[in-house]
Amino acid sequence: MAADFPDPAVDAKLAPTKGKATAILAGGCFWCTEAVFEIMEGVDDVISGYSGGTKETAKYDIVSTGRTGHAEAILITYDPSKVTYGQLLKIFFAVAHDPTTLNRQGNDIGPQYRSAIFYADEEQKKIAQAYIAQLDAAHVLKNPIVTQVVPVEKFYTAEGYHQNYSANNKTGYVVAVSDPKVEKLKKQFPGCVRKRK
Repeated sequence: MAADFPDPAVDAKLAPTKGKATAILAGGCFWCTEAVFEIMEGVDDVISGYSGGTKETAKYDIVSTGRTGHAEAILITYDPSKVTYGQLLKIFFAVAHDPTTLNRQGNDIGPQYRSAIFYADEEQKKIAQAYIAQLDAAHVLKNPIVTQVVPVEKFYTAEGYHQNYSANNKTGYVVAVSDPKVEKLKKQFPGCVRKRK
């Protein structure tokens, strides 16, 4: 439940002025994680892509083999005057995926579906590691978190048809897997949902 999910004890402060910052997260199928963050307050853009492997193997059909080192990931561009890195991680752990299953999310199995935080600097690393330790120590989740915290080397944008996939394709997979996560965000963390203009 949302009440059981604490705010990060270690986090960046809200920036005094508007700006742009980025976060790269991997939590299973990028269609599902993208859909959650697309509607989050303070998030300007979400791009589905690949991280962890080489440029040559950053193609969906090859990544799907599970032998490229890539994880399906999302690049989040956000306004640090409206949302902090730690707040993004809170939604990542509470709503966007299950961080306790190694190399799988539900029926999606393989290292390309692993849980990972690709940090850009020491501050992101510190916040991520501290939050994982905080959640594990409080036994917020039934099992230990297996999320990798690794430096980002490169993010490769996925093919065009993957972008905004859940919003544009109401397939059985989207209805069964992606949509419930979006609804969970709306129900459990309504204050985190972007207000419509």
